[in-house]
Amino acid sequence: MPHNMQSEMTGEMRACIQNCLDCHRICTETVAHCLQKGGRHAEAAHIRLLLDCAQICGTSADFMLRSSHFHTDVCRVCSTICEQCAEECSRMAEGDRTMQQCAEICRSCAASCQAMATTAAR
Repeated sequence: MPHNMQSEMTGEMRACIQNCLDCHRICTETVAHCLQKGGRHAEAAHIRLLLDCAQICGTSADFMLRSSHFHTDVCRVCSTICEQCAEECSRMAEGDRTMQQCAEICRSCAASCQAMATTAAR
């Protein structure tokens, strides 16, 4: 019997979805920022990590929105990638507000996805 996601979606899940959407947005914006800055900001590995983070965040939000029973697995992977992206953006921040904001939002998303993966696995 199908589940009614609207009645089952918790505030925690709604917050996690919003964090994922915010992270997708900032990582995508940060790619453009980094390409504009050039140098180590535009290195392939850094751009790839930002794009990976943006994509997994969008995917994680989608899985939660449609109540996929795989959302816990996707949230766990999302948390890992967001944490790595946050660390990398922090290392490159050096007073750069866009990089600092990306790191902050990635950390927030990592924490909420980890909590969602842990909560849902109970």
